[in-house]
Amino acid sequence: MSTNSDPIKGKAFVLGKNIDTDQIIPAAHLVYSLDDPEERKFYGKYALSGVPVAESGLPQGNVQLTKEGETESEFRIIVASDNFGCGSSREHAPACLEIAGIKAIVTPSYARIFYRNSVDGGFLIPFESYEDLSREVHTGDDLEIDQQNHILKNHSQGKEYKIKPLGSVADIVRAGGIFEYARQTGMVAAK
Repeated sequence: MSTNSDPIKGKAFVLGKNIDTDQIIPAAHLVYSLDDPEERKFYGKYALSGVPVAESGLPQGNVQLTKEGETESEFRIIVASDNFGCGSSREHAPACLEIAGIKAIVTPSYARIFYRNSVDGGFLIPFESYEDLSREVHTGDDLEIDQQNHILKNHSQGKEYKIKPLGSVADIVRAGGIFEYARQTGMVAAK
């Protein structure tokens, strides 16, 4: 996770609404250890592998997040419609997206548990948009998130959109997760 307020830049990966945790990382792929560096890579390989090909929420052209045989994606920012991360409370969902190379998600609304897991685990930054940008942005568009001014810039289309400030979670995001935040603020003893 970006631990400061530097701009986040990269290609967009666009999804529809109600993308659930079983689509983000199917239960069949929860067998790998997040602590083993070699096994951890499989989470990047299988990130978003549960989204059905026929699903209307798939990005234009049915582009896969991670190319066949790869463990990291060329995409860095997911732009989705409402209710991203609904379903079970698995912490593996935001973790697998981070492992795949995703730095941030921009959506009008999140399932609360996915949002908290993203922030608390220090996996990726969950930005909220004022409108459904999945209808505006296209997969592959060159994006930049200006964290200081709360703007999503679409360099491919020459457009800008206001996004919501992170609010009270900003300090946790900048620290890299809830445990690092607790250490930095003296709530728990440093390592």
